[in-house]
Amino acid sequence: MSPGHHRVVGRRAVLKGLTLSALGVGGVLTGCGIPPARQSAEGCVSTDLSATQKTLYFSNWPSYMDESDEKVNGKTVLPTLVAFEKQSGIAVTYTADVNDNAEFYAKVRDQLGSCQPCGRDIFVLTDWMAARMIGLGWVQKLDHAKIPNVGKQLLKQLKAPSWDPNRDYSVPWQSGLTGIAYNAKVTKEVGSFTDLLTRDDLKGRVTLLSEMPDTMSFLLRMVGADSSKFTDAEWSKALEKLEDIVGSGQVRRFTGNDYVQDLNAGNIAACEAWSGDVIAMQADNPDIKFVVPEEGLNLWSDNMLVPNKAAHKANAEALMNYYYDPEVAATLADWVNYICPVTGAKKAMQEVDPDVVDDPLIFPDEEMLAKTTSFMPLDTAKAALYETDFNLAIGG
Repeated sequence: MSPGHHRVVGRRAVLKGLTLSALGVGGVLTGCGIPPARQSAEGCVSTDLSATQKTLYFSNWPSYMDESDEKVNGKTVLPTLVAFEKQSGIAVTYTADVNDNAEFYAKVRDQLGSCQPCGRDIFVLTDWMAARMIGLGWVQKLDHAKIPNVGKQLLKQLKAPSWDPNRDYSVPWQSGLTGIAYNAKVTKEVGSFTDLLTRDDLKGRVTLLSEMPDTMSFLLRMVGADSSKFTDAEWSKALEKLEDIVGSGQVRRFTGNDYVQDLNAGNIAACEAWSGDVIAMQADNPDIKFVVPEEGLNLWSDNMLVPNKAAHKANAEALMNYYYDPEVAATLADWVNYICPVTGAKKAMQEVDPDVVDDPLIFPDEEMLAKTTSFMPLDTAKAALYETDFNLAIGG
């Protein structure tokens, strides 16, 4: 078993602000109602000092980089990052300080909004926040000539998100799926969200996620809408469906990552779940099963971005290109347990950890990926409105 299969769930355990929910909290993202300042490449010019300064400041999520048991000067060794430093000659200051999308936004908002350095050359944010920062003009355009591995190896399903159709500003670090998990010790297979939310034997024994885009993506599909492109009328119909389900007592509660404990213990029978959590649970509990719902799956990514005024853009691009080397990507995926966005990594995994090669939650096949979709990007005002609707419906 690889080291990744023994670790505690990390990246999603701290995701309190993954979704657009943060946009509905007054003042959290907009500075007490003051619209954030937009920038442009022409108006906020960045100077790259990579040629003379072989340094890089990298902010990422906790438990999102491969680790060894070895420590040097009291610090945990990060093998692939150490190898990058040796190969490139670039010294990386790595900090796992992205605990929450909204919280991280608050850390850098004032600097980026006023065209000032934020102290980082590269950081990793989830789709919706990456889209927001790109829309505000706070992110530097990448030089595709310097990231050839990304062009060759990026999973085709991730190549053209609506908010960055040419991947001019963002490169996926890792991706994941949202679907259904159930405990086979206490229930039979749950094959769809319709089953999850209507079966009598599951009443009061299921949980849904408190992340609005995750949960509402499935509700939209249940009413015949496309969660990647829907109307206000379709949203209202899906919301009514959710209200009816909540009123019926079918759902025990809405959770973050804490569904893990209840599902493992059998306190709940089934739930809406994130793929990385399920892999971690399955290492110790073979009764935990992941299902591709009949309604499809949600696909999301966390993305590497180079902010304005970052002084080491070329160094950041070197790191992006390095992590799209299939062997490096396989080593990382073997530890973090999320979907690897690098196409050649599955073949490379034969050498790194053969036990993982056939895990569909790390290397989903074309059939599984064809069943994925993402939640429609929303502007700030619409996000706040929809989040308020959702919180009222779930009693939040």
